[in-house]
Amino acid sequence: MRRSPRNLRIACDHAGLTHFGGVFFFHEFLRVLQLRRFLSRHLAYTRRNSRYSVAQMLLALVYPIILGLDRLETASFLRSNGTFQYLTGLPSFPDPQTLRRFLLQAPASFWEHLHRINDRVLQRFIHLPDHRSRLVFDLDSTVVTVFGRQEHAAVGYNPRHRGKRSYNPLLCIESNSSYLWDTELRSGNAGTWDGSPELLNTCFANVPPDIRELRVRADAGFGFNPVFVALESRPAQYAVVARLTQAFRRLLPGLRYEAVNGIWEMAEFEHRPHGWPQARRFVVARRFIPEEEAQTTLFSLGRYVYRAWVTNMSLTPAGIWHFYDGRAGMEPRIGELREDFALRKIPTRSFTANALYLEIIRLAYNLVTAFQRTCLEESWQNLTLTKLRYKLFLLPGELTRPQNRPVLRLRESPLLEELADHILARLAALQPLTG
Repeated sequence: MRRSPRNLRIACDHAGLTHFGGVFFFHEFLRVLQLRRFLSRHLAYTRRNSRYSVAQMLLALVYPIILGLDRLETASFLRSNGTFQYLTGLPSFPDPQTLRRFLLQAPASFWEHLHRINDRVLQRFIHLPDHRSRLVFDLDSTVVTVFGRQEHAAVGYNPRHRGKRSYNPLLCIESNSSYLWDTELRSGNAGTWDGSPELLNTCFANVPPDIRELRVRADAGFGFNPVFVALESRPAQYAVVARLTQAFRRLLPGLRYEAVNGIWEMAEFEHRPHGWPQARRFVVARRFIPEEEAQTTLFSLGRYVYRAWVTNMSLTPAGIWHFYDGRAGMEPRIGELREDFALRKIPTRSFTANALYLEIIRLAYNLVTAFQRTCLEESWQNLTLTKLRYKLFLLPGELTRPQNRPVLRLRESPLLEELADHILARLAALQPLTG
């Protein structure tokens, strides 16, 4: 049996080690896109301290989000990691005060410019790896609790921390590609649909002209006439959960239902709720509740449980139900944004700065998604960021220079070598961002 070493000496003097060896592949993705040059060409931000360019500051905010260093203070860990700085092309890493000052002092126009850059990135990658003819937008909001005196934070609906002040970001995710199409930071007491028509207008404006069909799904919080008017002005096909008002509930028992399977039956009818200028199509599903069944969380009336949607689609009632159930993928994506992309970490007290940080989160999220869809194998494309970090970004690496040529040494693994060759081959086929 081999003996353990007794005279082992520990020396903390190796300057070529890093926890983030695998992030080099993501950096190569950004380098091939010429993202730094693209940002410098389209962003204007006059600052007194020009040690770091605007593009470098944005990347210094993006990389910690991707690597799980979700607070500005935690990101300072990268200041002592010279190998990471070398691999990502940063001359050094800004301190937390510099990063926070960058957010706080950014002019109002900077958010608009960054928003347009995010839109350009989406238009660049939405048709990769295959051309698309249909987009499916899922609308939702989430509660971000704050623990301080952040500007415009307010007490609103907050199931986890009742009575706490919060923000209520509004999110639009393209279902098939998982791209975060648009987002808006709102006060915590904002209604679910507040700002939705404006958000939809910006989402529609960013749709590529060769997209022939646009579909939208949303829950009952968006079931108000101004939202439908915005959807129909595109026009877009939609399926939105109906608001179960008292007048609507009284209609349900008298409808003519037809069985769609052994449990559920469905009906459809035209209905014009109070305040609507016109009638719209409603689809209703119900099933009988046996006496021995526990109380359901769905809406029940008498011995039936109901589901209902407002729609302008030509699908059958069962087709509407099946289409809307595809929205179930929205929840895990919101959870990933909250937990993996630092959406829950509010960096400043300024609402404007926090809105800018949300746009940076959108940039980080869409760049990671584009990297997965264009450079990784199909089995890797649906990995959460946590798993992607564990399997790729957080690979330990050693930077050596045999014959004065830099070599990044990763662990010995045929699978890893095959993955690296696959990523580099995919990168060789990419074109830089233009315009």
